[in-house]
Amino acid sequence: MPHDGSLGRVRKFRKDVDIWQPTDASDRIYFLQRGKVEICSGDPQARDILLQTVTAGEPFGELCFCAETGGVRNTVARTVQPVTAVEIEYHAFLKYVRASDQVLSELIMTVCQRLSDCETRTEMLAQRGAQDRVGLLLLQLAAKVTKAAGKTQKAVQVRKTHGELASLAAMSRAHVTVTLGLFRRDRLIQYERGSALTVNVPALTAYMARRQA
Repeated sequence: MPHDGSLGRVRKFRKDVDIWQPTDASDRIYFLQRGKVEICSGDPQARDILLQTVTAGEPFGELCFCAETGGVRNTVARTVQPVTAVEIEYHAFLKYVRASDQVLSELIMTVCQRLSDCETRTEMLAQRGAQDRVGLLLLQLAAKVTKAAGKTQKAVQVRKTHGELASLAAMSRAHVTVTLGLFRRDRLIQYERGSALTVNVPALTAYMARRQA
């Protein structure tokens, strides 16, 4: 992003407001400077599914490049915290990307990473059983933490609430809580009220392998 603020405009949003709704035009991209945003499914007839969590320093709304003329979002972007973001119209950002190989390369890398995350989520959501779905989700989240740390870990802290896990797994919170209780009983995970959930990666991996056998 240009440091002189010449690209886009700074927008501020309160907590728990929609930056866009499903029928809004997909005609701009955002870069999050402060706060947190969740991208959720936009089907009013179905349970909200958390598709993506955006944190400071990340872009969101990049699918405007995939929308046909007149395309709409089909999702909801909702603030989890007070948010400051740079909003850039599609044509202005496209011009900026075309002028810089580095920006184009970084945009492609971001889109590829998001696509990989999507494929991983699809694999998890394809699981029918609650223990299979939640178990695979926990292993996927633990793998992301391990990758970010740059080293292998047997016990990995996953900082997600039961409600957040339920949104990611497209399940009810009660169902997720019961499943986590079973995992804790079998010492596949550990958690206490107010503390992060710790995944015993080798034990949970072996458990999931037995279920898939």
